[in-house]
Amino acid sequence: MKRFALILGASGDIGGAIAQQLAHDGWSLYLHYHTRSVESFAQELRSLYGGQEFIPVQADFTKDDGAAQVAAHVFDSSCIVCASGHAISGLLQDTSHADQDALWRVHVKNPVETVRLLSPYFRRHPKSYVVFIASIWGETGASMETAYSAVKGAQLAFTKAYAKEMAPSGTRVNAISPGLIRTKMNAGLSPDEWEQLEEEIPLGAGSPEDIAHTVSFLVGGKADYITGQTIRVNGGWLI
Repeated sequence: MKRFALILGASGDIGGAIAQQLAHDGWSLYLHYHTRSVESFAQELRSLYGGQEFIPVQADFTKDDGAAQVAAHVFDSSCIVCASGHAISGLLQDTSHADQDALWRVHVKNPVETVRLLSPYFRRHPKSYVVFIASIWGETGASMETAYSAVKGAQLAFTKAYAKEMAPSGTRVNAISPGLIRTKMNAGLSPDEWEQLEEEIPLGAGSPEDIAHTVSFLVGGKADYITGQTIRVNGGWLI
């Protein structure tokens, strides 16, 4: 019997790495994207894993109905990985109302609504999983990324509460808190800024695959006594 997982933000570096890892683990995948199509990525996965299904799903999470756009195309899922997101840097006083709304919809409202809409599918399965890809800034806060830190903190609060709510029905809910990861989201950092940051981190910067391996562990059946936790994958930056 096929196992289906939904990857929100599968077009991103971290989401793509998670999709590749879960495909390797035997999952069939719904691959959510916004503007950067994942059709060629899905085709590549089909060629590698012929017995599985890989289904692109387009939805704009900056809109109120983003979750409904996704849910309309998903017909089973025992795993949801919320890896969609974008960052906004700058003083809070310079962060526009529209930017704050977009952050809330992309990181909190639509992912949570997606989980709500698809949660009836969880009852079909003895075990199911929800994983949020949060951020170290959701734990510590970041100057010049106040609004971003706030929505990432909201993801962590949701993880704790929903884990308690869903444990009796067999759903494990966890979050991963990445540190400095080499992705396009961090492409704006200069070489000097990279060097300064990496000097602060005992193991240096991480890769998207480091996050993907942790997701694989959480949803692979070997971590089923873990729920409601924030797993730090940060190279020792925050201990």
